[in-house]
Amino acid sequence: MTKTTTPAAGPVLSDRALGRATLDRQLLLRPAALSAKAAVEHLVGLQAQNVNPPYCALAARLDRFVPEELSTLMADREVVRIVTMRSTIHTHTADDCLTLRPFVQPARDRELTGFRTGLAGVDLDRLAALARDLVQAEPRTMKQLREALSAEWPDADPQSLAVAARCRLPLVQVTPRGLWGRSGQVALTTAEHWLGRPAGPAPAPDDVVLRYLAAFGPASVKDMQTWAGLTRLRPAFERLRPRLLTFRDERGAELFDLPGAPRPDPAAPAPPRFLPEFDNLLLSHADRTRVVPAEYRGRSRQGNQAHRTLLVDGFLAGVWKLTEDALVVEPFGRLTGTQREEVTGEGERMLRALCPAAAYDIRFGTVVGR
Repeated sequence: MTKTTTPAAGPVLSDRALGRATLDRQLLLRPAALSAKAAVEHLVGLQAQNVNPPYCALAARLDRFVPEELSTLMADREVVRIVTMRSTIHTHTADDCLTLRPFVQPARDRELTGFRTGLAGVDLDRLAALARDLVQAEPRTMKQLREALSAEWPDADPQSLAVAARCRLPLVQVTPRGLWGRSGQVALTTAEHWLGRPAGPAPAPDDVVLRYLAAFGPASVKDMQTWAGLTRLRPAFERLRPRLLTFRDERGAELFDLPGAPRPDPAAPAPPRFLPEFDNLLLSHADRTRVVPAEYRGRSRQGNQAHRTLLVDGFLAGVWKLTEDALVVEPFGRLTGTQREEVTGEGERMLRALCPAAAYDIRFGTVVGR
């Protein structure tokens, strides 16, 4: 009988140590001197359910970021908006769009199982071919896609037909959707048609693990599976184990990391940061205590509505919003005088990047406790 050897437990990393490491890799400990395109690539995409979050995410992370930089990349088709991880819209570089979408395709195939009833009698291969022809003839809205597909399958559920097209095909949102200060309704075509080149093969899981750890590590297998919306990634971690370091979190979970990746001192300063709704920092780990204190779990959203979030000392500490004339900060607890000054300074930095022509006050409000 072959004896199975359990890997030796690695050093324990506290939640604060994990948070500082992840913040560093997320470009949130200090503004990074990177281009918008390089940042989008390093971060393996930006969550983008709405138009503005990718711009806010980069304003929090980059030195001297101007929204027009990302908007120009989108207009020039160097970055695109497409459904990838967790079946949510992300802003990706063109190269990542053409490879990461194939990587998460198994999850899109699984997603379709929830729509079997509405797709009874539908030939999914024929649906994909017809939808491809439709959106490559001209970009289509989801309403137009539903109507066209319903003409072929009148007994099927229209919404299920459109979801099937989105799951089977790599559909990107064409501009002006997503452009800073312009935008427009969602219209879709295939990534290959929009970018003028075919999709590449899906990258090896091992390669994506390394990119994930570079942007979100140290992390567990479950953490990466949460980020990707995929299962069965442990074999990739095991193949990489000889090349990686291993640690434990405070609850005993095994964590993997790149040997040369930054792991700052837990006492390293973490300036306040204003993050958009659905920022990947808060969504890309199964265990989020590295940035979300237990007492504030669930406070960043209300039902299906996510709030824009505030980090103080590296942890979730409140939410914020822009009114017609003010940036309103709603902390979850009492901020010290120094923290309020630092939050105000960071708010001013964000406003200079995103709203340079507008005049906003910065006000501190309260959040109704749960």
